[in-house]
Amino acid sequence: MKKSGFGRAAWILGGGAAGFAWYYFVGCATGTCPISSNPYISTAYGALVGVLASGGFTKKRDGETESHQ
Repeated sequence: MKKSGFGRAAWILGGGAAGFAWYYFVGCATGTCPISSNPYISTAYGALVGVLASGGFTKKRDGETESHQ
């Protein structure tokens, strides 16, 4: 089953928003936390989680074809 570009983009944007929300609401008071102390890094990690959640790194199996419906 093929994912649409819009669906994948929604997962990535949602993950990025969740990563920024983690920075904003949880954050790191001391600045020593590698992910949550920087808004750019936490947003990038959230977007990466969105890619993984959307199935962005899946490969087609042998003999599997894409169906266009």
